[in-house]
Amino acid sequence: MYKTVAETAKDIHMPESQVLRYVLHGRIRSVHDGEQFLINSQQFTTYFEQLERIKHEIDIWKATPIPEDIDIKDED
Repeated sequence: MYKTVAETAKDIHMPESQVLRYVLHGRIRSVHDGEQFLINSQQFTTYFEQLERIKHEIDIWKATPIPEDIDIKDED
């Protein structure tokens, strides 16, 4: 599904100016219909899936307890 720059910015929670900059620099693929840029919203699916996976891995990492160091000796 193709969306305008404004719709895409709202969907991915970015300022319109930044989305437009990414389009002009080729970081976001788009089609220019003579009046406006149209962006295929499916290109962000993989990005959001990877982002959720990374968030999940970070949560697991934070929940993992720190193991005791076997080299520490209780000496006074």
